[in-house]
Amino acid sequence: MRLQWVLFSLLCAGVVPAKAVDNVTVALAIPLAVHDGAPYAAAQELGLFKQQNLAVNLVVFQGAGALLPQVASKRVTFGFPVSEPVISSYFSGKNPLPLRFFYNGTPSQTMEYAVLADSPIKTLSDLKDKNIGVGALTWGTIPNSRAALKVAGFQPGKNVKFVAVGALGSGFVALRNKRVDALNFNSSWDDILELSGTPIRRIAYPDVFQESAGNGFIAHEDTFKDNPDLIRRFGRAYTEAHYVCEINPTYCVQAFWRQNPESKPANADAKALADATTLLSRRLHRTLYREDGSRRTPGEYDLKVIRSSITAMAQAGEFPSADVPVDRIFSNQFVAAFNDFDKQALKKRAEEAK
Repeated sequence: MRLQWVLFSLLCAGVVPAKAVDNVTVALAIPLAVHDGAPYAAAQELGLFKQQNLAVNLVVFQGAGALLPQVASKRVTFGFPVSEPVISSYFSGKNPLPLRFFYNGTPSQTMEYAVLADSPIKTLSDLKDKNIGVGALTWGTIPNSRAALKVAGFQPGKNVKFVAVGALGSGFVALRNKRVDALNFNSSWDDILELSGTPIRRIAYPDVFQESAGNGFIAHEDTFKDNPDLIRRFGRAYTEAHYVCEINPTYCVQAFWRQNPESKPANADAKALADATTLLSRRLHRTLYREDGSRRTPGEYDLKVIRSSITAMAQAGEFPSADVPVDRIFSNQFVAAFNDFDKQALKKRAEEAK
């Protein structure tokens, strides 16, 4: 009774008790760098998560295989894995993972093959009998890479070999020292290699995989049913952060460096800032725009394209069949809510941010 009287008194006085903040833990498969971490930093500094009544914490696990059980057991709120392991769970003979993707974080193919600029390798076919460096043999991106190579006509393990070289710097050294003939990294990591002074040639996956869904945000099916507004608010803040970083990428880089000082280059100068801004802007362009220059709807999945990609994976032998419930795995339920914010007001805040 006393608590009810206190609440009644506050309301009469025009004081509304603050709503409890929702704690959200996001599981990542690899540590963030400036190109993918800057939007989180902007969301924190500008209070975009706070405005959605969220306190967001990021946790890194070693790959999708370690990440997915955390979301499936509800030990973390959301995850950001690649899609292949979730799709594969439908062929396990057991219950599939009780997870659904709700935000398409990488709507275009980010993975590619990179070789030194003076390498004789110029096409996918030229990778025959070559060693391809990957971060680890457990990477969730490898099935899609194998499928790309099979489409090109060879069998990974027989006439092409994956070699674990580690992520970023250790992989770059392996390529420079010719311990591997190519790297199978994402385009932003290849941007880093290129901007560090190593000329490279990029070799794309076949067209059927160019718009396949990569990393995206995933939640337990129960979260869809029991707390859909949590998904809406998180996705909205994440979308707002990308909008801010597109308008003012330099601010977002500096925000990331402020929150992650160990990531800032030693004796960072104007060139270091310009390079980091270039990395971020390139990543944003690939995320926010199609190859023809048209703007994507942030977070949206193209289910027709995904079905075509899954069919190609099945034909390459990476999936037993293409018979999976795509509508159940990938959801566009909240896309309209993600993009429901005052863009003009946010544009002004972005332009003024320093």
